[in-house]
Amino acid sequence: MEKRDLEISALSGLARELEQKEPIDWGVLALSEEQCYNDIATRVYDQFAQIENDEEAAVVALATIVKLLVENMVYQLRIKGHGNAE
Repeated sequence: MEKRDLEISALSGLARELEQKEPIDWGVLALSEEQCYNDIATRVYDQFAQIENDEEAAVVALATIVKLLVENMVYQLRIKGHGNAE
């Protein structure tokens, strides 16, 4: 197995471990947990592999985390019935 594949596998595995705190109901989705994590881990890995400067990669990572957390908060509020109806 090449280095890229090992790193993607490790990234996917770590993310799946984090899910244990707030499990996702995979039964309501038409895709598998493993495939979803592997696909997203591959995209994230490939995106960051293109950044040569570690400092720039850290800033991009932090900005990505903030964006995802904001999206998650908005989705959670919508699910709970807060916000404007569409």
